[in-house]
Amino acid sequence: MYLIIENIKVAFNALRSNRLRTFITMSIIATGLTALMGILSAIEAIKNGINSNFSNMGANTFTIRNQNTDEQPSAHPSPPIRYQEAVTFCNRFPYACQRSISTQASFTAKVEYLNTSTNPNIRVIGCNGEYLKTAGYTMLDGRFFTTTESGSSAHLVVLGKEVAEKLFANRSPLHLWIKISGQPYKIIGVLESRGSSGFGGDKCVLIPLATARQYFSKQPLNYNIHVIAAQSSQLAFLTQEARACFRAIRNIKPEDEDTFELVKSDRFAKLLIENIHFVTLGATIIGLITLLGSAIGLMNIMLVSVTERTREIGIRKAMGATSATIRNQFLIESILIGLFGGAMGILAGIGIGNAIGLILGNRFFIPWFWITIGFTICIGVGLISGFVPAKNAAALDPIEALRFE
Repeated sequence: MYLIIENIKVAFNALRSNRLRTFITMSIIATGLTALMGILSAIEAIKNGINSNFSNMGANTFTIRNQNTDEQPSAHPSPPIRYQEAVTFCNRFPYACQRSISTQASFTAKVEYLNTSTNPNIRVIGCNGEYLKTAGYTMLDGRFFTTTESGSSAHLVVLGKEVAEKLFANRSPLHLWIKISGQPYKIIGVLESRGSSGFGGDKCVLIPLATARQYFSKQPLNYNIHVIAAQSSQLAFLTQEARACFRAIRNIKPEDEDTFELVKSDRFAKLLIENIHFVTLGATIIGLITLLGSAIGLMNIMLVSVTERTREIGIRKAMGATSATIRNQFLIESILIGLFGGAMGILAGIGIGNAIGLILGNRFFIPWFWITIGFTICIGVGLISGFVPAKNAAALDPIEALRFE
């Protein structure tokens, strides 16, 4: 233990006596690790941002729906989910999580205000008061239905952003009356823009569930059940429990297949993150190549150091230092350079990565996993780069070393 401490002291003294060379060497390591950590930290921040954004959009949500919702009609279509089945599920599901019921009352509705009207391609979604949260919508203006209103056939409507802009341009539509498929509705709110992809987008209007059942029931409506978990970690467990609960409600025999499907809303986030994995792999390879160059540079500088300090090695051996002591001294020097350079590179990389993340609107993130990997790599680089120079130093003959000029 005493020899190790002495070797560390000697290594520090050697590094201090060659400050410029030590700084340049550490900078080589830091540059390579900055490239690696910067890219990986930025990617991790982007992943966290994707998960956070999709969580706000209902990524912790799963939907129970008819199996043929997005498919062509089959020879043996699954039965639609009836209103009573959806209500029974919401009342029977025992876990503390938010749930809501919705139905696509129409896909081809025309919305009119005075002499202005939309194309007949507006989605009419009948929903209850909890739908706003489970579907990941936010209100831009006004308010959403109360539980009482959603169950009382009230002639109220919340407009999607695109519909509001089409009918009212930049005016506030609150408390005005519009017609949907010939029926009058009072506008109580406008939804924040969600874009055109998924969840109904902005080209939709939301009406109370009871109202949809009353005025859009010429053909049987198919209902969707939405459940939002408090945490994304609960999603897998809750989906399995929900499947078992709804199979029981539908009296499906154990040997029979489901006549419904569960769709997790986080599939979009997973798809994006899976694509980012390829970017992560490419960035890691580039960073490791940079670190390989840094390791070669460190080995070269350590070899030069051994040559310059040949006389010092001879003196130490003449005073009783063993070959193992000399080898350990140079290995410790190499590892210290790697660790100090690695610390500089990790701090710089985290700063660059999080700066990119903050520009993209993500929160500050500390990638502990990659920090651990980074320091492990630094120790490995130090060992590999220092092994040959340390071995050469330990093998020097003390007499020849003392005669070196």
